[in-house]
Amino acid sequence: MDNVGIVVESLDEAISFFTEIGLKLEGRASITGEWTGRVTGLGNQNVEIAMMVTPDGHSRLELSRFLSPAIVSDHRNAPVNALGYLRVMFTVEDVNELVARLTKHGAQLVGEVVNYENTYRLCYIRAKDGLLIGLAEQLGDK
Repeated sequence: MDNVGIVVESLDEAISFFTEIGLKLEGRASITGEWTGRVTGLGNQNVEIAMMVTPDGHSRLELSRFLSPAIVSDHRNAPVNALGYLRVMFTVEDVNELVARLTKHGAQLVGEVVNYENTYRLCYIRAKDGLLIGLAEQLGDK
């Protein structure tokens, strides 16, 4: 897999949020022109993107802010069981500590932090702009 794409309202806020989770900004660019619309089927478009890379360097998250065409659908309030690509889950060192840090960025806990057997502490958070993010802390021998 090359990357997972997420459309956001504020590129700067999303970069700050995912940096808090542990991703690093790999680069930013503006994507415009007729060729981009041939790829996406959206016609002429103007998009700002930021590529974030996970700490292990194996996975990337492409954050996109569409300047044109306008966003046509909003899934920010979709529940966890909605159809489609809905969330990304990250392995983290300390769920409670990270949730506390992310709330300073406007995130809210969706349900509660729970233990799955003696294997993981898990939760979902919703970022300020509505993105649904899963957090998983491995318990025991990490």
